[in-house]
Amino acid sequence: MDTDQSYHFGVMRRAIDLIDAQPDGPLSLDALAAEMSMSPAHFQRLFSQWVGVSPKRYQQYLALGQAKALLRDRFTTLDVADAVGLSGSGRLHDLFIRWEAMTPGAYAQAGGGLTIRHGVFDTPFGPALAMGTDKGLCGLGFLSECTLEEGIDDLCNRWPEATFVEDPAPLRNWVDASFAQKGEAHLHMIGAPFQLKVWEALLQVPTGHVTTYSEIAGAIGKPRAVRAVGTAVGRNPVSFLIPCHRALRKSGALGGYHWGLPVKRAILAWESARTGAA
Repeated sequence: MDTDQSYHFGVMRRAIDLIDAQPDGPLSLDALAAEMSMSPAHFQRLFSQWVGVSPKRYQQYLALGQAKALLRDRFTTLDVADAVGLSGSGRLHDLFIRWEAMTPGAYAQAGGGLTIRHGVFDTPFGPALAMGTDKGLCGLGFLSECTLEEGIDDLCNRWPEATFVEDPAPLRNWVDASFAQKGEAHLHMIGAPFQLKVWEALLQVPTGHVTTYSEIAGAIGKPRAVRAVGTAVGRNPVSFLIPCHRALRKSGALGGYHWGLPVKRAILAWESARTGAA
């Protein structure tokens, strides 16, 4: 993992705030670079390294109205996405996700008998806390909007009877594959049966596309359970790989994001820009 990625996201996080504060449209490259205390050339280079498009183009992807544009132009109907191969062809590069769900009985034990290892890793969206069993990643959360202690408490409290050990080494290959979007990432999903259905549906949403909570509800055979689906999306323990950031409200509003809306917007913009530039 490129150790510069957290720095790049820190720059982008500051840029998001600046872009949102502008009432008169996008900032020029010179103005945005000056606000970042960088030369235009250096700032342009950081953008290219991080997402592969110009700052002007990226500002378009970050625009608050971009969610509605995504919903209009890249909306995925989940009941046909898998049938036409969209979920496979839409993935960047050749990342393959292999996932296994814990049985309902084991879930009821609240992680009892499990050893869960954890560590902090640099990612394109700032530092991330990863957790995993011997079978795969079971937790992934971003720390740019919370402290490490808050992130650990958040994920550990989901499986209170598990044994937690700080040991990042066994997780590194899975985390690296996840953000390089190349290779194989193993997941060990620990959740209630309804949650698992929602998370499996999210896996059908291709990179650079979005869906709605109501579409997810319909795809799992519970069309009236939109509110419960929203709760399950918010409880997704493995951010990014189980792409809860791709779920929007039917109105086109971003909805919530457990690890902070700035992170959700940055991920959606990053994916849209990389897909558009590919």
